[in-house]
Amino acid sequence: MQVRADQLDPQLGRGLRPLYTVFGDEPLLAQEAGDAIRAAARAAGYVERKVFTVSGAHFDWSAVIGAAQAMSLFADRQLIEIRIPSGKPGKEGSDALQRYCEQINDDVLTLVQLPRLDGQQLKSAWFGALDGAGVSVRVEPVERKALPAWIAQRMARQDQRVQPGEAGQRTLAFFADRVEGNLLAAHQELQKLALLYPAGTLDFEQVESAVLNVARYDVFKLGEALLAGQAARALRMLDGLRAEGEAAVLVHWTLAEDIRALRRVKEALDAGKPLPLALREARVWGAKERLVERAVPLLSDHQIAHLIEAASICDGLVKGLRHPDWPAEPWEGLRRLALMLLEALQPTRPGRGAMPVLALRAG
Repeated sequence: MQVRADQLDPQLGRGLRPLYTVFGDEPLLAQEAGDAIRAAARAAGYVERKVFTVSGAHFDWSAVIGAAQAMSLFADRQLIEIRIPSGKPGKEGSDALQRYCEQINDDVLTLVQLPRLDGQQLKSAWFGALDGAGVSVRVEPVERKALPAWIAQRMARQDQRVQPGEAGQRTLAFFADRVEGNLLAAHQELQKLALLYPAGTLDFEQVESAVLNVARYDVFKLGEALLAGQAARALRMLDGLRAEGEAAVLVHWTLAEDIRALRRVKEALDAGKPLPLALREARVWGAKERLVERAVPLLSDHQIAHLIEAASICDGLVKGLRHPDWPAEPWEGLRRLALMLLEALQPTRPGRGAMPVLALRAG
């Protein structure tokens, strides 16, 4: 049985299952899920704890099987943790995990911790055995649009809140911008607010003075921001990636691939193919499906050709080549490419009420 991280506490309240598998790539939420399971185990009398970390191909799985079968010398019940940082137990580990799940008894509660798993791993026999023997807790990152509500919920836990209405939404948006992609830092900043200010309502100035800019930006989220036409956020993310030392080549590849995907989808639609097929053939998945669907009707063939040419020029810039009409600095070239895409995706053209995105170039 699979549950989301925010569904774990109610599930634990209904009674413990013999095995819990926590998987995902959000460290804070994975840590909190593990802590909640450990606390519930202690409260239920699982006093002794053994931890096994699977590292390398020569891990001794017999020790894990033996620990689950042996009676504790000091307590009637024990908690066994199996940590698999790679998410790949191997053939021997796969067989061992399946045998382990078949032999679980009521005196042992097991916590298996894994990173994010791909589709093939989720369909594997060993994961199916873990899922069937207990509860699987899927830990997913908090998306940017959900981050203000997540922050408000966490503030409420420490009896703090923002001002009602638009002023409070502005405060939450500011907070979210400063901690985007880094929930561990967001947690630390919330703790700081609890130390600095008493319970009650916090205004924008209080939050602004306390919260540092600790955002960590995801290069793939940059493409989503651009396709959504979020100019200020996209440029902030671009500056953040540069400051974090991200490779300009990777950033360019991401932007160029999004532009090529727009061309492939448009060509498929012009050829009479239905949108779902066009998206699938262009390898557009997940959140980008809706964004590409929005973007394609805004682009003419001429604009797409112009963007493809610009992406080609920018490819040379990040590889050390010069172009007489483009900045010599690769990140400035990436900024221009991003602005060109934002300009092309404006629903309303300049001169009819919209502020030109290229006006942000000096920002």
